[in-house]
Parts: sequence; C-alpha cells; structure tokens
Amino acid sequence: MDWNCTCHCPKVCYYLMHCSIVQEKLIEEPGLANVETTQAAGSSIDARIPEYPSKSINRQIALVSTLAAVGLFLSTRLDLGVSLKDLTAVALPYEEAMSNGKPTVVEFYADWCEVCRELAPDVYKVEQQFKDRVNFVMLNVDNTKWEQELDEFGVEGIPHFAFLDKKGNEEGNVVGRLPRQYFLENVDALARGEASIPHASVVGQFSSAEARKVHQVVDPRSHG
Repeated sequence: MDWNCTCHCPKVCYYLMHCSIVQEKLIEEPGLANVETTQAAGSSIDARIPEYPSKSINRQIALVSTLAAVGLFLSTRLDLGVSLKDLTAVALPYEEAMSNGKPTVVEFYADWCEVCRELAPDVYKVEQQFKDRVNFVMLNVDNTKWEQELDEFGVEGIPHFAFLDKKGNEEGNVVGRLPRQYFLENVDALARGEASIPHASVVGQFSSAEARKVHQVVDPRSHG
C-alpha cells in the first residue's frame, strides 16, 4: 500500500507503516494468527505440565521394589524352612511345664504326620510371640513314654493341641488342620488367664494316631 506521511516525525511514520503492513498480512493470511496463538498457548501449557520422573528416580523406585520382593521371598522361604525338629528343639520338657506355674500348650505329633509338618511354621510363629508367658510342649505319639498322656488327653488324631491353665487343667483342645487364627486366639486366652478358650473341641483334617510307630524311650527326659 502507499503510505503518505502527513506528519514531520520519521520514527512515528515508520512505526505506523509497519503496523499497517502486519495488519494487512494477517487479513490476507488468517491462519498465521492461529498458529502464533496456538504456539503461545502451547508454551503456557508446557510450563504447567510437571516433568516426568528422571532416570535416577526411576532407578531408585526399581531398587526399592526389588528389595521388597526379595524380602518377601526370603520371609516365605524362612517360614517354609521351619520343621517339627525346630519345634521340638525349643519345646519345654513336659514335667517342667507342669510345675512352673504357667499355662501350657501340649502338642501331640509324629514325624510322619503330614498335617503336623504343614502347621509347623504357623505354630512356630505363635510360640515365638508367647514363649515368655506360655509353655510349649511337644510329645511324640510314637514314644511309648507318653502312653498315659495319650489316654489322659484322649488323643485319637494328630496334631492334637491341648490347652492347659497354669494349674494343669485342660481348658479344651483342637485337632488337625485348622486356621492359624484358632491356635493364636487360644494361646492368647491362656496368656491372659482367661477361664476358657474361644475354640475348644474343634476338629479339622488330621492323621490317625493309630498309625503311630511306637518305640522305646532312650532318654528318660526326652519329650520327643
């Protein structure tokens, strides 16, 4: 376009002429304004969007997750590693348990008893939790030393858990494969000196005591 300067200020004239040219270009190419506006808006949005975690943070997250998984795996393996032999190693002799004034849990078991072996990790956990307040005794049904106790507690299936108060009186028993919570709640009741246990005379899947393989006692103090 022709621009006729009517003023006597060259700078003002140049500025007005430049604005006019830009305006005409926007009219002739309307898409140009949209592009510029979109770019400006995009820059504003980019400024508000948080950055993704850095590689360093991702590596730290991966490391923590891996350590947690390894910890869980080792915990599971340790639980599976608890055996009946471990339980008998820390069990109290029956005679001592009957005379120290504490409540007692007597487990009748056998090395060949599959259910006994399966429950060993759960039993061990509860024993570790209450070992300072409750006696834990293991009596092997294959040992002829415990014939009288087998009759006294009416053991027909194993594992057979008898729960005795601090005077040696039986409050109840559970037999076979049952939820760990049953055993835990019964032991907790003994530790608190309750007059009764919440789960008494409960029977789950068990091994018959008639399958026992009796043998003579070698060590008179043996509680196995």
